[in-house]
Amino acid sequence: MPSREEVLAFIASQTGRVGKREISRHFGLHGADKVALKHLLKDIVDEGLVAKGRGKLVKHGALPQVVVVDVITRDADGDLVGTPAEWDEEEHGPAPSILIALPHRPRPGDPIPGLGDRALVRLSDGGGPSDDPRPVGRVMKILDRGRARTIGVFRAVPGHGGRLLPIDKKNVGRELAIPEEAIGEARDGDLVAVDIVRTSRFGPPVARVRERLGNLKSERAVSLIALEVHGIPHVFRADTLAEAERAEPVGLGRREDWRKLPLVTIDPPDAKDHDDAVHAEPDTSGDNPGGFILTIAIADVAAYVRPGTALDREAAVRGNSVYFPDRVVPMLPERISNDLCSLRPREDRPAMACRVVIRADGRRKSHSFHRIMMRSAAKLAYAQAQAAIDGHTDETTEMLLEPVLKPLWEAYAALKRARDDREPLDLDLPERKILLKPDGTVDRVVVPQRLDAHRLIEEMMILANVCAAETLEKHRTPCMYRIHDAPSMEKLMTLKEFLKSVDISLPKAALLRPSHFNQILSRAAEGDSAAVVNQVVLRSQSQAEYSPENIGHFGLALRRYAHFTSPIRRYADLIVHRGLIKALGLGQDGLTDGQASALAEIGAEISAAERRAMAAERETIDRLIAAHLSERVGDIFAGRIAGLTRSGLFVKLDETGADGFVPAATIGGDYYRFDEGLQALVGTRTGESWRLGDPVTVRLVEAAPVAGALRFELMSDGRSDLVGSRPSAHKGRRRDDGFTNGRRARPGDKPAKPPWKKKGRR
Repeated sequence: MPSREEVLAFIASQTGRVGKREISRHFGLHGADKVALKHLLKDIVDEGLVAKGRGKLVKHGALPQVVVVDVITRDADGDLVGTPAEWDEEEHGPAPSILIALPHRPRPGDPIPGLGDRALVRLSDGGGPSDDPRPVGRVMKILDRGRARTIGVFRAVPGHGGRLLPIDKKNVGRELAIPEEAIGEARDGDLVAVDIVRTSRFGPPVARVRERLGNLKSERAVSLIALEVHGIPHVFRADTLAEAERAEPVGLGRREDWRKLPLVTIDPPDAKDHDDAVHAEPDTSGDNPGGFILTIAIADVAAYVRPGTALDREAAVRGNSVYFPDRVVPMLPERISNDLCSLRPREDRPAMACRVVIRADGRRKSHSFHRIMMRSAAKLAYAQAQAAIDGHTDETTEMLLEPVLKPLWEAYAALKRARDDREPLDLDLPERKILLKPDGTVDRVVVPQRLDAHRLIEEMMILANVCAAETLEKHRTPCMYRIHDAPSMEKLMTLKEFLKSVDISLPKAALLRPSHFNQILSRAAEGDSAAVVNQVVLRSQSQAEYSPENIGHFGLALRRYAHFTSPIRRYADLIVHRGLIKALGLGQDGLTDGQASALAEIGAEISAAERRAMAAERETIDRLIAAHLSERVGDIFAGRIAGLTRSGLFVKLDETGADGFVPAATIGGDYYRFDEGLQALVGTRTGESWRLGDPVTVRLVEAAPVAGALRFELMSDGRSDLVGSRPSAHKGRRRDDGFTNGRRARPGDKPAKPPWKKKGRR
């Protein structure tokens, strides 16, 4: 048997993930030694020395074999150096440096990155100097060419050119000066890209306008900022649009004719593309009492978007559609997404259908996939379908209630029983929706009601996704899985420490399941800490992504899961459709060998595109709400502490859900330290504390709409009842915060001179 240190050294020496099989083979273990190895590996995982994921082990903080990298600098030898585009420094420490290997004799078409570029690289140990510990990344594809420029909003200053307002929250107040001769075609309110031409110790940096990107006032599009900052393609290439316009409707051909089946679409009222339709009927076979036959039909995008075409190439780059309050940036042109592939009522449309037979308890009995021609019987909104079930039908739903809607709801009741038995993670995190006025400004923020109609569609889509993954596995066809790893040991330890402070213990289990987290949420639901516990449990979870390597979906408590139900807006779903077409022999437009061999790279790209879209959507909402609140500076708001750092508090307002920051330096007469276990800022002298989830009252001090930043001042006092929040050894020392009396700052107080400006201080 190898020692613990030898096993850890072997795991650390491997560039990828290793399992018990690889370790046994390396050390020549057999029989009883493998049992001992199993116990040894369990111990080192429990101790947090290695991480377990995708069924194998890896050293904590190790990089995957294929990773998205930002090229940030050159080293002393002139070689390009990058860092992972996505890296959790709180969990793994500083991001590692990756040496970018370039071909010795580049050929035309080879991907050659430059500073500021984002690239997809494959990591290896070889290629660099023998004494260089950095991993070497060989570039597979350039994802985004870096822009050596700064983006902001131009504000004209008559007779003096203008200034650039930064769009980065970190740079609020740090404006750039633009001389009259350097403004080019920029006009007040334009979003522009500039080059910084001069900096000095005194005065702001001087910049020159390089490019006018658009006018926020005329286009009423705050989302334009997010599109430019994150480099999201939002204008289709000419060849892509031309190819979409040339597309002709697909005929019946060899498809199964299901046009008489009364499938219906159920979507939000403002949906433009409809990519899924559903139907349910009782199973009349004698061996399945109380069972149902479900049909989930999904738009057959693969029939129009073939591998290697202009449409396919641009869809792969976009990765997914991006949804803003004022616009949608689609993955596919409207000719495809809103016309040929949209399952419009009473129009023939090609579809991929999953037919599932379930038992009375909601468990699957069998399933099959079909390539069909369908005709939707009706287009329904969630609230409309729910109202019909609740006894309030309209002209459309009156005829559908008995034959279509009631069987759907009866089938959903069975699916819900199966879901309850599976016990997926059940977080209570209400989502807010921004409603805009005709001029594009915020009207109000609402929390849409969660209806059984939403849950019905969600359960049927999950069911179809599981069936797709299982079918591809059965036919040994590569699959793009939607994976969600279990929480890391570090995050679990942080969660455990926090739960102690609210008298909740983390269940003692060798392998935590979503049901264990549900027990925690259930215990917290009855007290005042429900909201904060939901937030902390959410933060303990890993991030879902796409990969051809299956590790299951922890949050949904599923062993295999793929995205199949939204190919109009997600490239991953289109890949799964092509895999099913190939596996089941449903046509010549299935997954190609080239795409099958590149699934790891495609998964990394579309996962990065998904994170990019999420960041852009979040920032756009921040900017819209900051603009909405900019006229209410000085007003008092109620909110809750939504985050803490050493430098201050993040507060989420109850009224709008807006997030703002309270700098620790403005809190008052004490020095506050960040206690990660308690998730609180605790005063070292007084023990006064501010904790994640605490209700607070704040005054809006500053609103920066362009950056989407809000700054608050606390108006309420902290708490003194936290477990372990006692005055520290610093008792007697008072923070010199610029207020002579040491009490909390109040509106109207005038700060004294900062400590470094007082007489006798340097």
